[in-house]
Amino acid sequence: MNPVTAPWVRTRLRAAPGAAVALAVLVALTACLAAAFPRALDRYTDAGLRQAVERAPADVTGVLVSAAPAPGLDVAAAEDSLRPRPLADGYRSVLDAVERPLVVDEEQSSYGVRATDSLPSPEEWLPRPDGLPAEMVLAAPQGLGDHARLRSGRLPKVTGGRAGASTTELEAAVTEETARTLHMRAGSVVRLPGHRELTVHVTGIVAPERPDGAYWSVDPVLRSPSLRRAPGPPGAPAPTYWVGGLLLAPEAAPALLGSAPVIRYWHLAPDPDALHGRDLDGLASAVAALESGPGLQRLHATVSPLADATTGLDDVLTTYGRLRGDIGPLVAVAASGAGTVAAVVLLMAGGLAADRRRAELALLRARGASVRGLAGRLLAETAVVAVPAGALGLGVALLALPGARLLPALWAAAAVTAVACLALPLRAAAAHHRVRVHDDRRDAASPRASRRRTVAELTVVVLALGAVEVLRRRGAADGAGGLVAMAPVLVGVIAALVLVRLYPLPLRGLARPARRLRGAVGPLALARAGRTSASTVLPLLALLTAFTVAAFGGSVLGGVADARDQAALLAVGADARVEAVEALPSGLPARLREEPGVREVTEAGVDHLAKTPDDGQSLPLAGVEPGAYAALAGRTGLGAFPAARLTRPNGAGSGSGDAVLPALASPAVAERFGDRAFRLRLADGGVVTLRIVLVRDRTPAVYGDDFLVVDRAGLPAGAAPPNVLLLTGDDLDAGALRRAAGDAGTVHLRSEERDSYVDSPLQSGAERVYTAAVAAGAGYAALALLLSLVSTAPERAALLARLRTMGLTRAQGRRLLVLESLPQALPAALGGVLTGWAAVRLLSPGIDLTTIAMSTTASPVGRAELRTDPWSLAVPAVAVLVLAVGVAALQAWWSGRRGAVAELRAGDAR
Repeated sequence: MNPVTAPWVRTRLRAAPGAAVALAVLVALTACLAAAFPRALDRYTDAGLRQAVERAPADVTGVLVSAAPAPGLDVAAAEDSLRPRPLADGYRSVLDAVERPLVVDEEQSSYGVRATDSLPSPEEWLPRPDGLPAEMVLAAPQGLGDHARLRSGRLPKVTGGRAGASTTELEAAVTEETARTLHMRAGSVVRLPGHRELTVHVTGIVAPERPDGAYWSVDPVLRSPSLRRAPGPPGAPAPTYWVGGLLLAPEAAPALLGSAPVIRYWHLAPDPDALHGRDLDGLASAVAALESGPGLQRLHATVSPLADATTGLDDVLTTYGRLRGDIGPLVAVAASGAGTVAAVVLLMAGGLAADRRRAELALLRARGASVRGLAGRLLAETAVVAVPAGALGLGVALLALPGARLLPALWAAAAVTAVACLALPLRAAAAHHRVRVHDDRRDAASPRASRRRTVAELTVVVLALGAVEVLRRRGAADGAGGLVAMAPVLVGVIAALVLVRLYPLPLRGLARPARRLRGAVGPLALARAGRTSASTVLPLLALLTAFTVAAFGGSVLGGVADARDQAALLAVGADARVEAVEALPSGLPARLREEPGVREVTEAGVDHLAKTPDDGQSLPLAGVEPGAYAALAGRTGLGAFPAARLTRPNGAGSGSGDAVLPALASPAVAERFGDRAFRLRLADGGVVTLRIVLVRDRTPAVYGDDFLVVDRAGLPAGAAPPNVLLLTGDDLDAGALRRAAGDAGTVHLRSEERDSYVDSPLQSGAERVYTAAVAAGAGYAALALLLSLVSTAPERAALLARLRTMGLTRAQGRRLLVLESLPQALPAALGGVLTGWAAVRLLSPGIDLTTIAMSTTASPVGRAELRTDPWSLAVPAVAVLVLAVGVAALQAWWSGRRGAVAELRAGDAR
C-alpha cells in the first residue's frame, strides 16, 4: 500500500479557517487603503492643476507663436505666405514642435493673420465719446464658423478672385457685442484709410460659442470692443475712443499687406484633460523648450526665422508647483505614520500566528524539518490567503478611485501582500533557527538586555534625534520634506525604545513594598506587569506612532482652521457685515436684530474720502459709539481697547470748533502723526481736530494698515453717517440677512469668507486624505493593541484557571487582569500624550501651514503655525485605556464562564 501524504496548505487552512479568514480581511483592507492612497493623490493633484489652468485667462495659459512675413520678400511671396495652405502647414509644424507631456487642444487652438496696429475710421456714425474716431483691428482667423453661431447675415468671403495687396474691398463679420456697442449691423460699411484705404462691408453678426475660450483670446478686441484712453500730458484729462474688431475671411488675409503691419499667428491651447500633476516637471520643460529651447529652434527651421513663442503657462505651473510642494510633505506625514502602524499590525499578525503554532513548529524542527523548508511551507500557506486578498483590495481601490495611475497602486498593494506573506515565515525562521527540546517560560524576561540590542537601540535613537533636529532647523520647505514625512515614525521610535526600557523599572520597584499589602492581587499584578521583553516594542511603536500622527494631524487641521477663521474675521470684522457707500437706512439695524442667530448689531460710519489738509492723502476714518464698538473689538480680538479712552471730551459735541477728539490709529498712522493734534478734512467738507491716544494693529470697521477710529458723537452733524453694520451671532442665515438688507447694502458673512480660502482641490483633497490617514492609523493602532492583548490571552487564561483552583474568586480575577493591564496601558497613554505634544513642539518651527490654509504664500494674519490640539491628545489616550481595561475585563468574564477544567490540561506549558 502506498503512503498517502496530506497536502500541507489545504490541511492547515482546514485546521484554522478562522485565522485564514481574519488574515484575508486584514490584507484586503490594508491593500485597499495602500492602493487608494496614491490614486487619491493623483486625483486631487490632477484636479488642482486642471483648475489652476482653467481659472487662468485663456490668453495666459495659451502658447502664442507669431511670425511676421520675412523681410526682403516680393509682394507675391508675401501674399502667398498669408494664404490658408501655408498657414495650415505652419500650424502642423508648430504642433510637431510641442513636446510631451504638453498636449494641445486642437479644437480650441487657432491660427490666422491679424494686423498689429488698429486703423482709425472716419465714419461719423461710429460712436465717439470724446470726439476721437473709433479704430478697428483687422484679423483673418481660420475656422470662424466652427467657433461662432451666425445671428444675422452671412459669413464673409472673398469675391472677385484671389485677394492680394491691391485689394480694397473686403467683407467682414463682427460679434454681437461689437455690433451692439459700435452700432453696427449687417450691411454696414466701414472705411479705413491706413497706408491704402480699405472699404469693409459687414456681412454678418456672430455670437462666440465660448467667449472665454482660447479661440477668442488671441486679441480680446476681436470679441469685445475696448474703450481706451488717448495718451496726453500728465495731469490733463485723457480723451477716450473705441477700438473694435473686424473678422475677415481667411482667404482675405493678403489684402492686409497694403493697409497695416501684419503677423501670422498660431495660438495653442493646452488640453486640460491631458494635464497631470505628476507631469509638472515635464510640462515646465516642454513650455521652456517652446519659449527658448529646442522647440523654438525647430520653429525657426520649419516656420520662420522670425518666429517667436510667448505664454504665461509657465507662471501658472510655477504657482501650482509651489502650492503642491508646500502641501505634499504634510500629507506624507499622515501617510508614513499610518503606513508604519499598518506594517506593524501585519508583522504582529504574523508574530501572533507564529506564537500560536510554536509547539507545532518546534516539533517539526525536532523531527528533522529544515528552516528553509519550514519557511517555504509557511510562505506558501500564507500566500494562498494573502495574494487573492491583496488582489481583491487592489481591485476595490481601482473601482472606487478611477482616473489615476495603476502602477503606484499596484506597487503599494504588492508591498502589503509581501509583508503579510513574509511576516509568518521570517518570524518562525528566527524563532526556530535552532532545534529546541523544550521551550522556555513564555512570561520570563531577561533582567538585562543584550549588548547588541542596546547598541542597536542607541543607534536608532541617536539617528532619529538627529533627523528631528535637522527638520527643526531647516524646515519642511528647505530640502527636509522626507524628514517631515518620517517625523511621527522617528518620534515614535524614540519614545517606544525609551519607554520600553524605563516603564518596568518603577513597577519592579513598587513590587517589593506591595507585598506588604493584604491579598495577592496587587503584588501579583505589579510583578507580572513589571516583566517585559522585546516583543512589546512593536505594539508600543504602533500606539505611539498613531498618537503622534493623531496629534500632528489635529495640530495641522486646527492650525489651518484657525488661520482661515482669523483671516475671515479680519476681512469681515465680525460674524457678518453689511456695508454701503452711502448711509444705510435708519431702520435696518432693528430689522437685522430680528433675524435668527443675530445677537448684536454695531454701527459704524466709515469715511473713506477723509483727507489731511497738508498733503491731501486719503485716510479712512471710522466714527463709532465707543461703548458698543469696544465691546465688539473685545469679542473679536481685533484691537480691544477701553471705551473711556475714546469717548469725546465734554464740550466736544457735534464737532465744536477747537475741541480735540481722541482717536485710535493704526501703527502706520500713529508713526506719521505722533501724539500731536492734527486736522482732518471729511468727505462732506467739515474739518475735525484729532489726537492719537490709542494704537492698535487691527480694528473691526476698517480693513487695511491705515485707519482712524473716533467717537461719532464728536464729529460735525451729518458727518460719517452709519454705512457699516457689524453683526455678531451664531449660525447666521445669509439668505435672510440679504433679504432684510435688500438693495440698501452688501452683505458679507464670515463663514462665506472662510470657505473662499479653500480655493484649490489641492487643499480640500489634502485635508480629506490627511483625515482618512489619521483615522486609518488610529484604527490600526487599536488593532495592534488588540493583537498584543490576544497574544497573551492564553497565558492569562491559564493563570486565572490555576489561581481559581487556589481559591481566587471571579471578582478578584477581574481585578487582577485590570490591574495588570493598567501599568502597561497607562504609561502608553501618557507616553503617547507626551510624544504627540513633543512632536508638535519640535516640528512647529519647520512647518508653515499658510499655503494649505490660504492657497497662497502670504496671509493677512501672518504665518500659520502648528498648535497643540488638546482633543487630539486626550481622545486617543482615553481610548487606549478604555480598550485595554475593557479587553481585560471581558477576558476575565469569559474565562470565568469556561471554568478551570477547560483551561488546564496535562502537559500544557502555558
